[in-house]
Amino acid sequence: MIIILSLLAFAFASLLVTAGAMALSPGQATAIGRRLDDLTGVPAKSPGAAVRYDRIVDTLKRVGRSVPHSQSEMGKLQTKLVRAGYRGHEAIAVFFGIRLGVALLFFGVFATPLVIRPNLPLALAGCGLGYLLPSMALGRMAKRRQHRIRLGLADALDLLVVSVEAGLGLDQAIQRVGEELAFAHRNLSDELRLVNLELRAGKGRTDALRALAERTGVDDLASLVAMLVQTDRFGTSVAQSLRIHAEVLRTKRRQRAEEAAAKTGVKMVFPLVFCIFPAIWVVTIGPAAIKFVEVLGPMSQP
Repeated sequence: MIIILSLLAFAFASLLVTAGAMALSPGQATAIGRRLDDLTGVPAKSPGAAVRYDRIVDTLKRVGRSVPHSQSEMGKLQTKLVRAGYRGHEAIAVFFGIRLGVALLFFGVFATPLVIRPNLPLALAGCGLGYLLPSMALGRMAKRRQHRIRLGLADALDLLVVSVEAGLGLDQAIQRVGEELAFAHRNLSDELRLVNLELRAGKGRTDALRALAERTGVDDLASLVAMLVQTDRFGTSVAQSLRIHAEVLRTKRRQRAEEAAAKTGVKMVFPLVFCIFPAIWVVTIGPAAIKFVEVLGPMSQP
């Protein structure tokens, strides 16, 4: 067992040295990335931080490309990455690199005498946990982003109604709302800007709106897209449809708030039982129990 753990520790150290050597290799040119940052208004990073970031990303890409994966997993992971806000073509390779690195890190921590005594089953369990943690974190990031988009949808609908009633077309209204929401609701603004870019590139409005609903995975946004598609198909009033949908959305938000408030009592049971009630019992019953032991203790002795 000791020999096996020594060999595994040596392999882990070799992988760390290889990753460090790959990180120190010169990265590719990022002129296109800098130009895109200038166009989108993203603040530029310092040269040293940009170089270190590019080296780390390049290392993760190289490691991720060497990991075997299935096509079905690729499709699901791509959807999850897009919903979390990572649309780059290299996002999957970077994610695979992060997942492999975290798994090896957990394995190295439990296989070497750094924290506890080396244990092969515990090291394998830690490796499995490190393999699953990035996926769990990515899913949580996607849900948080969907929640932020859902919160900003009501403001977007109000602005859409005002813009359409002021005389703007639906495409121009979407562009205007995307610009106005850039400060308050950045995620929703990015999605609306992407829809505007697809429309300018020649994509149909129906296809662009359906891609928006599929890309975000938000049910409220999917219902809004379905309403806009039907309105465009049947030629009804866009402003009136948006106003009715905004009222329905406000009702759904109020119902969600009432549901969350109703769940508060159930969620408070566990903290009360495990944290507050024991302290209350110690404070109220503790002195009486001590007095009871002091009085009856001598009586029980022969």
